[in-house]
Amino acid sequence: MTNRTTIQTPTVHAVPAPVVKELLITDDAGRPAVPFTDDEGGAPLRCCLRRSRPGERLALASYAPLRRWAAATGVDPGPYDEQGPVFVHAGECAGPTVGDLPFTHAHRTLRRYSVDGRILGGRLVEASQDFAPALGEAFADPEVALVHVRAVEYGCFLYEVRRG
Repeated sequence: MTNRTTIQTPTVHAVPAPVVKELLITDDAGRPAVPFTDDEGGAPLRCCLRRSRPGERLALASYAPLRRWAAATGVDPGPYDEQGPVFVHAGECAGPTVGDLPFTHAHRTLRRYSVDGRILGGRLVEASQDFAPALGEAFADPEVALVHVRAVEYGCFLYEVRRG
């Protein structure tokens, strides 16, 4: 049994490499990144959507995913604009494995957003549940443009899923 699921139509989006480079200079809270060596490993990397390995150079940066999506699509995220901490590689990164839904081994929240950047609802997905039906349910609503997958424990943004 695997804790990773494959989806067909929606597309998974990690923090893109050009954005990671920006975050390493000045993050979305206006702070410079402080790279460190991850001695233990296990940090959820938002640039390649896998857990870090011991000895990798990382940075913890503030990231505003909806703000960046809204800017790229020409909408105003309004009061839903928020930022939070994300782990990224402090150097080169190979990027994510295409098609996989990572970090599905724990309770997650799927937060739905409309094309104008407004929250349409959310759903808790239990650690033992498959993500595919929950994402299918989200994208069955034609008003849903994207879904943010978030950690329940800390509320941190993990990755974004968009309509194909």
